[in-house]
Amino acid sequence: MSLEYFIAKRLFFKTEDQKQVSRPAVRIATMGIAVGLAVMLIAVSVVVGFKRQVETNIIGLSSHIQVTSYQSNYSYEMAAMELPEKLPEQLKAIPGVRHVQRFSTKPGIIKTPESFQTIVFKGFSPDFDWNFLQQYLLEGYLPELNDSLPSTQILLSDKMARRLKLKPGDKLLCYFTRDEQLYTRQWELCGIFDTHFAEFDKVFALVDDRQIVKLNNWDPGQAGGLEIFVDNIRELPQVESDVYNLLFKTGNLQGNSYMIQSVYDLNPDMFGWLDLLDMNVWLILLLMIFVSGFNMISGLLILILERTNLIGMLKAMGADNISVRKVFLYLSSFLIGKGMLWGNVLGLGLCLLQYFFRILKLDPAVYYIDAVPVELNLWYILLLNLGTLLASLLMVLGPSALVARISPVKAIRFD
Repeated sequence: MSLEYFIAKRLFFKTEDQKQVSRPAVRIATMGIAVGLAVMLIAVSVVVGFKRQVETNIIGLSSHIQVTSYQSNYSYEMAAMELPEKLPEQLKAIPGVRHVQRFSTKPGIIKTPESFQTIVFKGFSPDFDWNFLQQYLLEGYLPELNDSLPSTQILLSDKMARRLKLKPGDKLLCYFTRDEQLYTRQWELCGIFDTHFAEFDKVFALVDDRQIVKLNNWDPGQAGGLEIFVDNIRELPQVESDVYNLLFKTGNLQGNSYMIQSVYDLNPDMFGWLDLLDMNVWLILLLMIFVSGFNMISGLLILILERTNLIGMLKAMGADNISVRKVFLYLSSFLIGKGMLWGNVLGLGLCLLQYFFRILKLDPAVYYIDAVPVELNLWYILLLNLGTLLASLLMVLGPSALVARISPVKAIRFD
């Protein structure tokens, strides 16, 4: 154990003779570091959790990549797209692709004895991934598909069901047009969901894709498009490039043209809004680091002034300026470590309370989720702690240099 470390340790743990001047200053500095680190941990955990939850919801309602026909022209009245029999399997063979499913959309009108509502019917296929909607199902059950006949069951959102005054088991008539002719279909409401995304809930209803194929008079090998899910969203650009190359080759051979769009292309405003949250987090981190650092600087200056006699005695006994600075740097590191310990306890404790008990609620109509999300990432926690420690130590290097200006003779006489 070095002499500087031993002296700093005695000064830190021996508090019974500490003067009243330094005690509140040290406490304020320690509290500043604790509160600053806690705020940074909460800000990062909430923003990361919020972005991850919103991204998951957006992708769950659509997909990472959508493949449609150029003739669809961004319309819900989709044009038929030729699907070679081996194409889905070829897409699944691309590294990073997790799931591929076909879909179609068609606008129509739902009519009940008391009301009517325009809506977009989205078709689900037998290979549809229900994992996302399963967790948002409020009433009823998911549609049951069989190989013989198209299902007549329909899924509606809670908003739409309330507006039309429907409940699971009710029958409803739906009207469609094709070639300026009106067609009618009757469906049975099997389930009600609420994803908290108004853009989806107030627009879409889910029906068997074979019904839409039949209404559009398409061939069995045709569909509105394909939805492709990837294992890792960070690999999306590479997977999208591989999908493009495969479909370009397939399209040239078959005489088809495909339009490929990623989730970022389909929702630019949403992801632009999420990217703005990163700037807010950086501002919070910088402010909290500066506040914590200046609190530590003020506390260290008071400690140096209070221990002027000790500095003079150490210099008179032969200690050089570097050794004396080390004493106060060690003492600062002890105070910073204490503040960081309480900051982790406070910040992580509040995050865990929100994670398990969902105390703070949100308006789903505004934020797309019903409670403040929290994601505790070990690497982010370690980086925040390391950054706080390094930034605080760098900021106290300057004030610690004041010991070089203290004369041993004047310091011993100082009171």
